[in-house]
Amino acid sequence: MAEHGETAEAVAATYRRLGELGLTFAGAGNVSCRTPEGMFITRSGCTAHAVTAADVVATDRMGKPLGPGKPSSEAFMHADIYAAYPATGAIVHAHSDCCTALACLGEGLPPFHYMVLGFGGADVRCAPYVTFGTPELGRLAVEALRDRTACLLANHGMICLGRSLAEALDTAVSLETLARQYLLARSAGTPRLLTDDEIAASIERYRTYG
Repeated sequence: MAEHGETAEAVAATYRRLGELGLTFAGAGNVSCRTPEGMFITRSGCTAHAVTAADVVATDRMGKPLGPGKPSSEAFMHADIYAAYPATGAIVHAHSDCCTALACLGEGLPPFHYMVLGFGGADVRCAPYVTFGTPELGRLAVEALRDRTACLLANHGMICLGRSLAEALDTAVSLETLARQYLLARSAGTPRLLTDDEIAASIERYRTYG
């Protein structure tokens, strides 16, 4: 059982839901939740349409497996994020179309809409490109996530954090939706960005929103 009552089946169900929502394909991306020993994370190579609890691997806090199964090759990145951000209970990493398209431009998501501020600040950063599956990716992801609940990874995809699996999934859906709206706005012209005063007012509003 995970720290927040999450289970291996809940991790699998979240990954399946990513596939149902069209936010991932084949074996792209991974999902995890924090446990007292480390994490539960989808195994390497499993697919969203067929994943079950048997495809979820328990690891220690460094991302090393505690039993059978090979965890995602990016388990170390999840481990780095959990170590850096103790309030994080779950992580969704996906290669969704619009977030990945924006990441392949090497760009983050600017404050074109006030809902961007819901991720913790005036933008969603894009971490520089490094080869997937390398330790450097974890370090860059941690930096891009500073004071944020989401980031993009250049030429790769998105990472979204939550206190629970449901919250991390909701964050991923919101990020993909806003990335799509931003790219649509850019296709029609130059989006108007919020001013510093508008950003400050919206951030203050978010403190009591909901």
